Amino acid sequence: MMKRIIKILTILIVTLAAIVIYLSIYGIKTKMFNNEIKKNVSKINKNINLSLNEVNYLLNPLNFSINISAKNSKILLEDKSLDLSAITTNISLKSLINSQFTIDDLKILTKEIQIKDLISLTRAVKKSPQLFVLDNITKEGLISANINLTFDLDGEIKNNYQINGTVKKAKFNIFNKAEIENLNLSFNVSKNQLTLRKIETKLNGIKLKSPLIKIEEKKNIFFINGKIINDQQNFDINKLKPMIGDLLVTIETEKIDFNSINTFSFNVNKNLKLNDLKLETNLNLKNFITVKNPLNLKVFLPNYTEQVKFENHKIQIKLTKNILNIKGEGDIYIGGELEQLSYKINNNNGRITFDTKLNIKNNPLIINFLDYKKKKTYSSEILLKGIYKKNKELIFQTISIIERNNQILIKDLLLSKNFKIKDLDYIKLDYRNKNDLLNSLELKRNKANFSIKGKSFDATQFINNIMDDEEGFVIFENFNSKFDIKIDTTYLNKNDYTKNLFGNFIFKESKLDKLNLESTFPNNKKMILSIETNKQKETITKFFSNHPKPLIKRYNFIKGFKEGYLDFYSIKKDGISDSVLVIDNFKVKEVPVFAKLLSLASLQGIADLLTGEGIRFTDFEMRYSSQKGFTKIEEMFAIGPAISILMDGYIESKKLVSLRGTLVPATTINRSIASIPLLGKILIGDKTGEGVFGVSFKIKGPPKNLSTTVNPIKTLTPRFITRTLEKIKKN
Repeated sequence: MMKRIIKILTILIVTLAAIVIYLSIYGIKTKMFNNEIKKNVSKINKNINLSLNEVNYLLNPLNFSINISAKNSKILLEDKSLDLSAITTNISLKSLINSQFTIDDLKILTKEIQIKDLISLTRAVKKSPQLFVLDNITKEGLISANINLTFDLDGEIKNNYQINGTVKKAKFNIFNKAEIENLNLSFNVSKNQLTLRKIETKLNGIKLKSPLIKIEEKKNIFFINGKIINDQQNFDINKLKPMIGDLLVTIETEKIDFNSINTFSFNVNKNLKLNDLKLETNLNLKNFITVKNPLNLKVFLPNYTEQVKFENHKIQIKLTKNILNIKGEGDIYIGGELEQLSYKINNNNGRITFDTKLNIKNNPLIINFLDYKKKKTYSSEILLKGIYKKNKELIFQTISIIERNNQILIKDLLLSKNFKIKDLDYIKLDYRNKNDLLNSLELKRNKANFSIKGKSFDATQFINNIMDDEEGFVIFENFNSKFDIKIDTTYLNKNDYTKNLFGNFIFKESKLDKLNLESTFPNNKKMILSIETNKQKETITKFFSNHPKPLIKRYNFIKGFKEGYLDFYSIKKDGISDSVLVIDNFKVKEVPVFAKLLSLASLQGIADLLTGEGIRFTDFEMRYSSQKGFTKIEEMFAIGPAISILMDGYIESKKLVSLRGTLVPATTINRSIASIPLLGKILIGDKTGEGVFGVSFKIKGPPKNLSTTVNPIKTLTPRFITRTLEKIKKN
C-alpha cells in the first residue's frame, strides 16, 4: 500500500514538475484572460484600448508569478493606432488563484511609429509639462521604444518607469528660434529626465553631432545641457540669430567656415521661454568675412572697408546671460593686405569692451590730427583697450602705437559716434611725422584743464587751420578745457621753426574760444597770435610777425618773399569772417599770374624785374570776407616803387577764381598824381618820370586753368588815385 502511495505521489510530482517545466519553458497560449488584461490596462487610462491576439502565459516558478506576453498587438487611443512588436507583463500566482488579476509591471516594445502618436499615448498615460512641450515642438519623425512600467497596489504607475529607444528622421521647431531637421539619436526617459545620445542632426541648416544631451525637469522648469560638435563647413551665421538674439545684430557676414566643440546649457520655463543660455566654444575659424560691422576705422586705416576677412583664428567663446566673451588670435586681411590680430571682446547687452593687439605691416596707418603716417613697409604694434557703448561712443582706455623709434601713447580718449574727441586724459608723443619732424611732447590733465610741455612740435597742421580759416577744430565735439603750453622748438613748416613757444588756449563747446601764443624766431624776431570770442559771439583773430616769410611761403603761387611785417586781423560770426591782411616793406621775386599780366601789357621791363631781382612793395593791404569755402575780395591794394595794383573779385574754393583790377607802373602814377593841382606838386614835385599808362585786367577760370585778359588804360580811376594817395600820405 505504501509503495502504491509513493508511486502515485511520484507520478504526481513528476507530472507536476513536467507541467511546471513545460509552462516555464513553453507556456501556453490562450485568450482566456484577454479581457482581464484589457481591464487592467484600461485602469491606467480609460481611453486606452488594447487589441490582443493569442497571449502566451509563461510560468516563473522562482518568484511565483506568470509572465504574459503578446506579439503584434496594438494600442488604440481615440483615433490613433500604435503597432507593438511585443507587450509583456507579470501577475502573481496568488492574485490569479484568488481571482484578483492585477498587473505588477508592463513592458511594451514598439515598432517604428510616429513620434507624435507616441507622445499622445504617453500624455494620456501621464500628464506632464515636459510632454506638453515635447508635443508642441515636434513636427515629424519615427521612433521605436522599449517601455518599462511598474504599478503599485492601486494600479498606479510608479515613478521608476524607464523608456529607451531610437529616433529617426525627426523634425522639431523650438519656439520659432531653432529648427532641427533629420535628427537621429538614441534616448532614455526616466522620472524627470530625458537623456539623448549619439545625436546627428541639422540645426538651422548647420550639421551637428553630439555624444550626450540631458533634459531635466525641476519645479516645471526644464534644464537642458550637453555637448555639440560640428565639422568644418560653410554656412550663413544669420541662421543662428533667432537663437542668440541681438548679440550679433551689428555684424553682417558674407562667409563663415569653421569647426568647433561646444558645451551648452539653458532652461525653459512653463511659459516656454528660453532663459539662462550658457555656451562655451572652442572654435577653429578657417574663414570669416564681414560685410557690415560697427567700427568705422577708415579715418585711421585708409584701406579699411566694412568687408574684413579673418583666417585661421583659434577662438574661445563664452556666452552667459547675454554676456558674450570672445578671446582669439589669427590672421586678418584689411583692404586685401595680411596683418596679425589678437583680441579679447566682451559684449554685455550691446556694451562692448575690447582689448586688442594689431600688428600692421602692409597697410598704411594715419592719424590726421597728430599729422602721423606710418610708412607702409614698416611694422607697427597697435594696442587698443576700451569700450564701445550702446550710444556708439567709443572710449579708448589705452592706445599704444610703436613703430621702430616712434611711440604714441594715449589714455582715456573719448570719441563721439562721429569719431570726434569729447574728452581725454593723457598723451605722450615721441615720433616723426609726415614732414619727418620730431614731435616730442606730453599732455597731462590737471583736473578740468591740461598742460602741454615738450621739446619739439610740428605746428603745420595747426597753422593751416588758422590761416585757411577752417570751420573750427573738427576733431573735437562738446569739448571745454584750457590748455597751458610751453614748447622748446615749434616748426611752422619743414624748414622753419621758432623757439620758446608759450601761452594758452581755451576751448568752449568744441570751438577755440581764446588763444594767446608767443614765440621767437632764431633771428630774434617775434610771432604773436591771439584769438578771442567777445560777448557778441564774434571771434577776433590777431596775428603779427616781423618775420612773415615762413608763413607766406606756404602759398606756392608766391615765391621769393623776403623781409616785411605781417599784420592780420579778422572778425568771425555765424560762419562769416571779415578780414584785413596788411604786409609792409617786403619784396617778392616771383608771382606767376602778375608776371603774365605784365607780359601781356607789354610792361616787359617790370616783368623781367619780377622774375629776376624781384619787386619791392612798401604796402600791401587786402580786405576780404569768407564763408564756407567762398572768399570775396573786397579790395586788394599793393604799392611799390615799380608798380601798384588794385584788385577785387572772388574765389570759390577749388572751383572758380574771378578777379579784376588795375595794374599801373610807378611812372604813370607819378605823372597822374602830379597833374592834380597843388597836391601833386607837393607829393611828387615838378618833374615826373617818363612811362606808359597801366592796364585793366580780368582773371577767371578754374584754379589750374586761369584765363587772363588785359586792356590798356589812359586814365586812372578816382578810386585808384584815392587809395594811392592814402598810402603815400601814410608813408
